[in-house]
Amino acid sequence: MNSVLIVEDEKDIVDLVEYHLRQAGFPVISALDGSSGLEEARRKHPSLVILDLMLPGMNGKDVCRSLKSNPLTGHIPVLMLTARAEEVDRIIGFELGADDYVTKPFSPRELVLRVRAILRRGETDHESQRFIQIGDLLMDVEGHHVSVNKMPIHLTSIELKLLVELVSKRGRVQTRTTLLDRVWGYTYEGYERTVDTHIRRLREKLGDLGENIETLRGVGYRFRAETE
Repeated sequence: MNSVLIVEDEKDIVDLVEYHLRQAGFPVISALDGSSGLEEARRKHPSLVILDLMLPGMNGKDVCRSLKSNPLTGHIPVLMLTARAEEVDRIIGFELGADDYVTKPFSPRELVLRVRAILRRGETDHESQRFIQIGDLLMDVEGHHVSVNKMPIHLTSIELKLLVELVSKRGRVQTRTTLLDRVWGYTYEGYERTVDTHIRRLREKLGDLGENIETLRGVGYRFRAETE
């Protein structure tokens, strides 16, 4: 059963979100500060983390950074929940590896739908492709292992999905809108820059192999076909 960890310091919000998630059939774990939330994630390995940015002590950005940098928790999707709606905060959240971003005040029903969308794409994306090898690039999609020239590369869950999407359609151009829909689960209006941010991070992690991800200005991205 998919469990959800809520890391939020406002008890009334925790109670609200927990109630709606339980009504939707999700087991729920909660923590009221960043350090406790990080410990719960490492100990119980939830299927998803709902993470507030403004937390006492260890803030949400540091929690997200710690989760995504740890191979044991890096695959856990993170939905950021915050009162800050500025674009720069959304971009920072996505750069840290967050999978989605919801601002307060929010609709509990929409939040549950987003949780379901994130978990659903994790279960169904590329389920028929366990291993993918392109030259020096080897991906174990189900095991969440990626290596380049036999050297392991740590990717977040979104980065892995993005890479698999590009590689599985190598030689074909993928628009930002298509990538948002296929990788994130549904289209974020005005969030095209999110794709650009993740592509940049993906290229950096892949090193020289990252040059095979081509940019077509005004259109989108393509993984070079001749790499095969």
